[in-house]
Amino acid sequence: MLQVTPSLAIPEQELVERFVRAGGPGGQNVNKASTAVELRFDVAGSPSLPPVVRERLLARRDRRLTAEGVLVISAQRYRTQERNREDARARLAALLEAATKAPKARLATKPTRASKERRLGSKRQRASIKRQRSAAAWERE
Repeated sequence: MLQVTPSLAIPEQELVERFVRAGGPGGQNVNKASTAVELRFDVAGSPSLPPVVRERLLARRDRRLTAEGVLVISAQRYRTQERNREDARARLAALLEAATKAPKARLATKPTRASKERRLGSKRQRASIKRQRSAAAWERE
């Protein structure tokens, strides 16, 4: 059982783990031991996810999410299978926990009078610099 929040837990049978060979440094051990973990979780078909959390996860533009709604997390940070397994599960739990929180609504604001003045003042200054570069400015001197 993967405990995400006090009210949300994912049963073991919904998580699919596959162990593959990891790339990168590690010497001969890399060639013979399958230490990298590929954790798959079916977001679209999970009965334990609340509908709101499922919608938030599926709406994300995440490259780890397949077209079928399966979330694939690959972990090969560590040299042992067990630590990579814990890392993948922790990352899944963090992702699910982030999806449980509703995004904060953006409050529409207007620029202040002082900020408008600063912007227009810098535009006038820039325009005068460019005006002085023209041929007409050279003829006036």
